[in-house]
Amino acid sequence: MSQTLSKEMQQHTYAIMNRVEDSHWWYVGRRAILESFLEGIIQKSKIENPRILDVGCGTGGNLEMLEKFGVAEGVDVSDDALEFCKSKGLRVHKGLAEKLPFEDESFNVVTALDVIEHLDDDVAGLKEMNRVLKTGGRTLIFVPAFMWLWGVQDDVSNHRIRYTKKQIVERLEKAGFEIERATYANISFFAPILGGRTLMKLTGIKPESENNVNVSALNGVFGKLFGAERFWLKNFDFPFGVSIVIVAKKTKQTDGL
Repeated sequence: MSQTLSKEMQQHTYAIMNRVEDSHWWYVGRRAILESFLEGIIQKSKIENPRILDVGCGTGGNLEMLEKFGVAEGVDVSDDALEFCKSKGLRVHKGLAEKLPFEDESFNVVTALDVIEHLDDDVAGLKEMNRVLKTGGRTLIFVPAFMWLWGVQDDVSNHRIRYTKKQIVERLEKAGFEIERATYANISFFAPILGGRTLMKLTGIKPESENNVNVSALNGVFGKLFGAERFWLKNFDFPFGVSIVIVAKKTKQTDGL
């Protein structure tokens, strides 16, 4: 869950994220899905070695994946997160999502992977992403779905909202994007996550982070199961899920965004 540019998460969550994002089923499965979507974006762009920006790069797990597709850079507000990225040799900058430290039309692809939900003004952040994206470029967005799925991880990560597909699409369109694809994702673990979060609410159990709630013996299986959704998502939109994936295009240069 790549993190916040408007308010820092609780600091301990960055250390947890850095420790688990290479192996925890959520991160592994999500990267497999995101990689599949990025392959499609890069094929459509027909640009060799595109310049890619990851907004809210967190501790760099997604940024390492993005480097497979072009020249990837990250931006985050947290010094702690940026230090983790720098220790991995990643290109990173400090800055806010609502005021990105880049010139207009600088990037071919801009990603925000579990980031927009952190912002006090999500439309302002999306408008900034539109500004730094080249005309004809695409953005890949991943956000949590449904407020009634709110859980401990939303609290510790300082989320402001969990979206419906309609809500995030409306915000992207308001920011000047044309939607190419919007679908729910993580249908595989929808029932277990709903059940687990309901149980936590009823019992008052509150772990330090949901990233610590894991069955290590099944971690690899869970990651493969979640990641296998990419094959279904190539041809189908899911009617519900724990998250939402959107691909949107900047169709024209806009002034005053």
